[in-house]
Amino acid sequence: MVDFRDRRRRDARPRLDRLQHMQGEIFRQLALLMPDAVAREDVFESRVDGSPVLRMELLERHRYTHFVRLTYTFDEANGQRPAPDAHIRIYYDARLAEVTAFNAEQAFRRSAHPAYPTRPLLDRGWRENSALDKWLAYLLQQGHSFETMRPSRVRIAASATNTAAVELA
Repeated sequence: MVDFRDRRRRDARPRLDRLQHMQGEIFRQLALLMPDAVAREDVFESRVDGSPVLRMELLERHRYTHFVRLTYTFDEANGQRPAPDAHIRIYYDARLAEVTAFNAEQAFRRSAHPAYPTRPLLDRGWRENSALDKWLAYLLQQGHSFETMRPSRVRIAASATNTAAVELA
């Protein structure tokens, strides 16, 4: 019997084990960006020639996890605009990191529930984590690293609608 299903397409579909492998790679790449001062400081910036200012802000610290915001900041006439605006949960015990949102307004919105269908959640997780994986590889290629990350007194704007940066007291 002839099988007309496209096996390549089925193999290219996201699977949970591939997603976890990608999240492990994201964790490894973030480790190359995060300075040791993360234990003491909350806001960092990295300046590299030919690249916009990269900002990292620790939003939450817990024993085994951190919640981090990573973004470029672009200067505009009315302040600074963060883009892309990645919110990332880092699991140190599992050595995994996952993007929770690419938009400040979405960072804390519920994205999973036992009643939600699993395939759309897996597809969304695959797309967002794949985009983050590629962006982190690009950042490292540009020269951003834990060595270029310096503590900053300027926080990232709270939301995309509030574009002004906030200086720490």
